[in-house]
Amino acid sequence: MAAAPSQLGGTPVLILKEGTQRTRGSEARRTNIMVARIIAETLRTTLGPRGMDKMLVDSLGDVTITNDGVTILKEMDIEHPVGKMIVEVAKTQESEVGDGTTTAVVLAGELLKRAEELLEQEVHATIIAKGYRLAAEKAREFLKEMAHEISPQDEEMLRKVAVMAMTGKGAEKAKEHLAEIVVKAVQRVREDGEVDRDLIKIEKKAGGGIEDTQLVDGIVIDKERVHPGMPRKVKDARIALLRCALEVKKTEVDAKINITAPDQLQAFMEEEERMLQRMVEKIKASGASVVLCQKGIDDLAQHFLAKEGIFAVRRVKQSDMKKLARATGARVVTSIDDLSSDDLGYAGVVEEVKIGEDELVFVRECRDPKSVTILVRGGSEHVVNEAERAIEDAIGVVAAALRCGKVVAGAGAPEVEVARRLREYAVTVGGREQLAIEAFADALEVIPRALAENAGLDPIDVLVELRKAHEKSPDYGYDVTSNELKDTFKAGLVTPVNVKTQAISSASEVAVMILRIDDIIAAGKLEKEEEEKPEMPSMPEF
Repeated sequence: MAAAPSQLGGTPVLILKEGTQRTRGSEARRTNIMVARIIAETLRTTLGPRGMDKMLVDSLGDVTITNDGVTILKEMDIEHPVGKMIVEVAKTQESEVGDGTTTAVVLAGELLKRAEELLEQEVHATIIAKGYRLAAEKAREFLKEMAHEISPQDEEMLRKVAVMAMTGKGAEKAKEHLAEIVVKAVQRVREDGEVDRDLIKIEKKAGGGIEDTQLVDGIVIDKERVHPGMPRKVKDARIALLRCALEVKKTEVDAKINITAPDQLQAFMEEEERMLQRMVEKIKASGASVVLCQKGIDDLAQHFLAKEGIFAVRRVKQSDMKKLARATGARVVTSIDDLSSDDLGYAGVVEEVKIGEDELVFVRECRDPKSVTILVRGGSEHVVNEAERAIEDAIGVVAAALRCGKVVAGAGAPEVEVARRLREYAVTVGGREQLAIEAFADALEVIPRALAENAGLDPIDVLVELRKAHEKSPDYGYDVTSNELKDTFKAGLVTPVNVKTQAISSASEVAVMILRIDDIIAAGKLEKEEEEKPEMPSMPEF
């Protein structure tokens, strides 16, 4: 509704600009909750190993097919401010732990749905918010109590974590193969217990099948050698990383060179040639057999490098230069004059390989690479992109498992167990907050319900069986792929505990924030068009 001017002694006082839209009280809350629930319902069908995919078409007609929560929300281009808050939840979940984005968003939507039911029973939003905060804190405690410790050297368990993250994604048919690659890649770049995910480069090339995806102990650069006369393959390569151009420098200030005779022009060109030759001689003197340059390489310099049998690549991305330094042990040099043999890195093989229609440069067989590449293959561009998203999720959860050192059983087991314990805790709290904590417990069970619905099972039957099983053990979940109740920890269906704790934290915080909003003031656009139009001169009368 439009903002009305206030009355002061019969005189209207205009507070907000004309055209400002304002929604207050229960109507504002209902609108906000509805937006969050619609987004959650959109993602709900993608949850679990039997989740469905979404086809997203952007304004240019480009198609994305995925069931990755954060990708769907980014591509949807949501405008509503509450919708943007929900997108932020997914982005936070993705950046912190790499997986669980759909869980966080679906849980946030369910928490708001349960809160709406309490609001209709005249429970104040502040009471609900307090109850939700208490419940979220206890839920995180319960999850940590239920978690099983794992060792960083337990590669079998880490593989299971990676497989769980990729189950239900487009790359599922090769998940065992991909999980092994992911675990090896994470272990390679792990230093002092921390994993920098940026040091694992993912290079995509359509062609072959997903099972042709490979781990390269080094870096793959989407470039080709600069001159056909250079060797295609260099063994035991000494690698120079240059941040400077192999070109004749232009003057710092604008300058003109007046050439008045042909021999002066010849001398000028010969001097340029000598400068480039000296650069190449310095590279050769350092012992380098491969040059990877971040900037340009002059045509003449390419010719001299080829004559010396030096393999060279130009315009390598800065991010790749950082990874190459970590993989080969080389130091990035900013001036040719400073280049020495101490700055060179090592790789067993540097070669140009043709994959499909493209040439790629492989820098591999590095001695102790602290940066590696996963070369992702697939039958089409869409398949490769979805495989990349699955691999990124798997890298995230393996890194999260190594960081926290604890995992919980999957397949709905942690949500049902935490819900059971929260109901017991709610009784000890009492008051109206008890209702909010019980509502939080009910909301957690949306995850096993959604898993069952997406697999075509009866969610009520599955939930009843799970609750009964949790009277005996906290690790019982419902494996919807085999359609049976089992101890999912023993079955290897596991996920890092911080994926669950982060999802609960993110979902509860955004739900509380949305509940506390009781006034939406949307500024209207000021119409200036009429004011800005110049007055037309009046026509003279005849």
